[in-house]
Amino acid sequence: MADYDFNAPRLFVDAPLHEGARIALDRGQANYLLNVLRLKTGEGVLVFNGQDGEWRADIAVEGRKAADLVCAHRTRGQTARPSLIYAFAPLKHARLDYMVQKAVEMGAGTLQPVITRRTQSTRVNLERMRSNAVEAAEQCGILTLPEVREEESLELFLKTLDKDRVLVFCDEDAPVSNPVQALAKLGNNPAGVAVIVGPEGGFTDQERALVAAHESCVRVSLGPRILRADTAAVAALAIVQSVLGDWS
Repeated sequence: MADYDFNAPRLFVDAPLHEGARIALDRGQANYLLNVLRLKTGEGVLVFNGQDGEWRADIAVEGRKAADLVCAHRTRGQTARPSLIYAFAPLKHARLDYMVQKAVEMGAGTLQPVITRRTQSTRVNLERMRSNAVEAAEQCGILTLPEVREEESLELFLKTLDKDRVLVFCDEDAPVSNPVQALAKLGNNPAGVAVIVGPEGGFTDQERALVAAHESCVRVSLGPRILRADTAAVAALAIVQSVLGDWS
């Protein structure tokens, strides 16, 4: 990643990518390239679609407000979607936007909204979540978009979760104060990992007991301070990635 061109504009496109492929940009993308970045015909951008890797594409201006991209060559091969599941109680608008973006940056492969007793917002705008996931992927060189799942109850999420998948439960009442020590006991190659963070106000006692009863649950504390749910997401995913994930 040290040789990655962070200065090149990068776009997600919903089209097949191969040498010579011509991609019609939507109005927003064309405006961004032509009027915001002021790029000209022949200048290049990086494009990806989540399936065909990343490609260098050249701009072909079609007028003041329209442009196509023409794929020149592939710069990186496609990577697999990370297996890490991030389950969370939905937050309101701006804070949910932030949490989704950071979860994608931290390597979550699946975003699972979970409805709890104290969930702030039970109506989840999945298209907005996907847009935030795309924005994070564009900005951070990510090749594979996460799966954005429809919201479901906490009970259903736990019932359908693979019993062999480690469930990292961010619990302020966890008996082990050092989360690294708690996770290190699992070894370096668990079958899969899911992280669950509760709503503002936390899980109810009944919900906490339900999560803790999962066969592969590991309860971890995130330190001596109470963290907001969006902050807890970043902290929890950083710890998990450093001990069990692709940082280790």
